Amino acid sequence: MTDDAAAVWDAQAADFDDAPDHGLRDAVVRRAWERLLVAQMPSAPAAIADLGCGTGSLAVLMASAGHSVVGVDIAPRMIAAARAKASAAAVDARFLVADAAAPGLARHGFDVVLARHVLWAMPDVDAALAEWIALLRSDGRLVLIEGRWHTGAGLRASDAEEAVRRHREEAAVASLDDADLWGGPISDERYLLVSRR
Repeated sequence: MTDDAAAVWDAQAADFDDAPDHGLRDAVVRRAWERLLVAQMPSAPAAIADLGCGTGSLAVLMASAGHSVVGVDIAPRMIAAARAKASAAAVDARFLVADAAAPGLARHGFDVVLARHVLWAMPDVDAALAEWIALLRSDGRLVLIEGRWHTGAGLRASDAEEAVRRHREEAAVASLDDADLWGGPISDERYLLVSRR
């Protein structure tokens, strides 16, 4: 990614959490994400790298569930918001300004690599996946939330699955069409991809 990308995301930091699935301010939306993600995680405490964490909503959610979380984002204002959110929630999550494509975290140091709406934005999907998978312990999980949105941006589930299978044996995809996750009904493609091996 580039300084230009950091500037683009920095410009969105102030109102990023206004989207129901970003800020998780609505209790129904928050519970829906909690149900979805807790079910995908190993028993707490697991070491989780949340790549492209934005304002840290998922990182704080996972830290609240007892996990050890490191959030990474290229945008300093997003990271500042994430740190403030973690402090307000009184959870122990660490946040770093770094490029999700090459986060510079410890190889084989994580039980889970979590990324929501990030893979589609990577300039080289395969290089990013190789970096992310290198962060995982031998039994680690890759947990991706992606979509192909009504705007035309994004990554189709079939393309994401194919990309992950170039690096790992398994890539299980499930549709995320529950309106509670998004704060209302959706008409585009949104999905969860989990790879455990």
